[in-house]
Parts: sequence; structure tokens; C-alpha cells
Amino acid sequence: MTKKIETIVIGGGAMGSSTAWNLARRGREVVLLEQFAQGHHNGASHGATRNFSIGYAQADYHEMIVESTRLWAELGDAFGSPLLDIVGTTNHGYVDTSTNEWLNAHGIAVEMLSVDAAAERWPGIRFDTQVQYFEGGGRVRAADALIALHTQIVAHGGEVHFETPVLTLTVRPDGLVEVVTADDTYLAKTAVVTVGAWTNKLLGGVLQTPELVVTQEQPAHFAQRDESITWPSFNHAPHPGVAAYDYWYSGIYGMLTPGEGIKAGWHGTGPVVDPDHRSFEAEAVQLAALQQYARDWLPGVDADEFVAISCTYTTSPDSNFVLDRIGPIVVGAGFSGHGFKFTPSVGRILADLADGTRDAPAIFSAQR
Repeated sequence: MTKKIETIVIGGGAMGSSTAWNLARRGREVVLLEQFAQGHHNGASHGATRNFSIGYAQADYHEMIVESTRLWAELGDAFGSPLLDIVGTTNHGYVDTSTNEWLNAHGIAVEMLSVDAAAERWPGIRFDTQVQYFEGGGRVRAADALIALHTQIVAHGGEVHFETPVLTLTVRPDGLVEVVTADDTYLAKTAVVTVGAWTNKLLGGVLQTPELVVTQEQPAHFAQRDESITWPSFNHAPHPGVAAYDYWYSGIYGMLTPGEGIKAGWHGTGPVVDPDHRSFEAEAVQLAALQQYARDWLPGVDADEFVAISCTYTTSPDSNFVLDRIGPIVVGAGFSGHGFKFTPSVGRILADLADGTRDAPAIFSAQR
């Protein structure tokens, strides 16, 4: 069956769902297509928690984090349950404090804590330097957020279709986008493509984006030794040239995932993969190094009791997002392992591009 539609969104992970939510609540006609079942673990949006780090001193990201804080609250209110846990965020190790004054002046409260003060407050972490502390940071309830978005799309009159892979996407001579699935053909004025690791596969030959590299990442949930202690979300950067960090693959991020343990992982260091042909198995050497990190720096966990996680990063050359409109196609991609916290703002930007009301900031151009 052929269906005409104002806007079709392809990809029902965080960014596509946020885009469809923003469009639907504006009264736009929108259909969201997701190739897998709801709650699948094949991409980058699954899992219960994400780090909500707010210390972005670049103006465009700063505006987006402020907007996202507000919109997460709005979505949580509509959903009937909060989606942000404001438990604070700590940065330690090699920390750039030169932006502290700018952040404080722009409404992002940041303070420096001594090692002893931080250790007394958060005994599950071993701190090695002064700690940069953001009281307004914390974690996003990621799995709940996806359910909230899908629920609100439908509540505002949009359609959500799971287990509906797109077979072909074509820009027709009349300017409409033809999207073919196994059951239907959609003719849309605008198509928003937010398919993460599958971006190059779907858009190859249709439009050009910056080179996007797909990797399989492997954080883990470590068992807590004492569930009564308090945990912030945390980031830990190695000191260049210091031997104690020689086994590290990158900086570390982490947070408490209630009911699952302490999540910790390297950032963007996994093997390059084809998203349709992944092993989902942890690379043994990196996993052993992550366990060693837990032994050395997380006294509040049992490094030998853990559950490995598998997800994907889709990374752009400069780690900035790709948010742009080219003809009737809007693309959101390249979230480079730090995008989830910005989900509501990214959805608003992509909805603006779909509506033709406002351009995205230049740093996100597909032509950069």
C-alpha cells in the first residue's frame, strides 16, 4: 500500500524518537519506523542509564545541555516519572579547569573539591587529583526515556512502527522521498534519517556525510560491595606520560545503574564493526584492562563480579554530531559516544530542520 505522509522518521532509537516526539507535539503528521523490536539491544540506545555530564563550555553544546535539562523534565512530567537523576558528576585525573569560570558565569555550577573531601563523600571511588564537581549532573534513565518518547509520540497523534526495516530510500524527481518497507511504500515530503550505525548503509549513494566509523564498545556493570554508599556519575582522564596509566585505553566514564551495579567503560576504543555482523562478545584484552581499572580505582566494586555490555558508537572525525538537511532528507548521526544526554535538544533541532524553520549550528553541518 502506498501512503502519503508529511514527515517520516527512520530509526526509532533515542534521536529518531525524540525527533518524532517534537514533531508530533507540534501537531505535525509523523510516522516513525524502527527496524527492530522495541527495547532491542542491537544499536546504541539501549540500557538503563547514561551519563549526564553538563560541563560543555562550547557555546552550541552548552545551549543544548541547558535545553535538554528543561526538556528531560518536561518529558518526565508527561511520562509520570522523572528521567533525570541529579546525583552530581565528578571529573578527576587530568582535568581542564580553565573553563570553570566560564561555566559558572553561564549558569553551570562547578566547584573544585579536595581528594579527601571527595573520598569522604564518595568512598566507592579512589580520586587522584582535585575533583571537578558538577552538582547539576547525574544520569539519564535511558530505557525509561525511550518508552516515554514512544508513548508521547502516539499520545500526540504520531505513529510508531517496530520491526519495520526500510528496504530502500529514494529521492524522486518530484522531490518526494520514497521509503519502501516489506508492507508499505511511503511518499514523504521530508525524511529524517536517524539510524545510528546503519547511516552509511542507508544513505550511501543518496547523500554525503562526514566519514562515520562504527565501533563495538564494551562497558560493564560491576557488583557493588556496599549498596548503601552514594555514587555520583564520574569521568576519569589519564595523565599523559604517567606510567600508572599505561594500560588504559582511554578515559573512563561511569555511573550507578540502580539494580545492575556500577557501570564503567572505556570511551570509543572498541573494534570497528559492521552493525549487521557483530559478535556482541567483549574483546578479552580490553575487558581485562577494564577489570584492572576497577581494582585500582573503584574500591566500592568487586572487579571479578560483573556483566559485560555490548553497544555501538558511530563516531564522526571531529566527534561533533551531524545534524543537517540536504534537499528533503534530514540526517542525525555521528553522536560519537556522548550524544544521549542531548536527546531532547537533538530532536528539537532535527524537527526544526524537518519543518524548515531553523538551521542547525554550523559545527554540525554534513558538509564540514
